[in-house]
Amino acid sequence: MSCKKAQKYFEQENIELKSTSDARKEKIGKDQAWELISGVKTIYIGKGKKVLSLEPDKANREEILKASLGRTGNLRAPALKTKSAIFVGFNDNIYSKL
Repeated sequence: MSCKKAQKYFEQENIELKSTSDARKEKIGKDQAWELISGVKTIYIGKGKKVLSLEPDKANREEILKASLGRTGNLRAPALKTKSAIFVGFNDNIYSKL
């Protein structure tokens, strides 16, 4: 599971997280996800080896939500928010931008 890969990555790189939540218990739907995403400068979305890097705005809202939400309509995990970016999905290349 990609969340376990992310946890392992953070441990190896000595990255301390301020807070965490369990995506299975705390659902973030379409509107809540867009609220989080629209508040940052860049969103990085990793799906396997493929990486999308986009600047959130109303013009690309649907494209971003389609790529960042899972089959259930909730924000894909792992999702990590920094001051200026959100990282959705696990990918070594995008995590190197932390």
